[in-house]
Amino acid sequence: MHIGICTIRLHIPETHDLKAKRQVVKSVVERVRSRFNVSIAEVEDHNLWQSAVLGVACVSTDASHAHEMLTKVVEFIERSRLDADLYDYEIEVLTA
Repeated sequence: MHIGICTIRLHIPETHDLKAKRQVVKSVVERVRSRFNVSIAEVEDHNLWQSAVLGVACVSTDASHAHEMLTKVVEFIERSRLDADLYDYEIEVLTA
């Protein structure tokens, strides 16, 4: 079993309060969940207006498939969210 973990750091420059930030984050999370078979949630920077850290996880029988799936999630977020800049991400695949 292989567990893929991805940490995605977003900068959301147009938000000026937590409510606006949460709308953007919620939209990203819902779109990723509906498109990919992964778990995703905001995991850090909950109280910062213009910053969000998302954690994404998937389980696979193949390490390369897990890595490929998370890479596609990152590319999807980069392409589809013009109001959120993806400025850093890290992918790690663990073998259990």
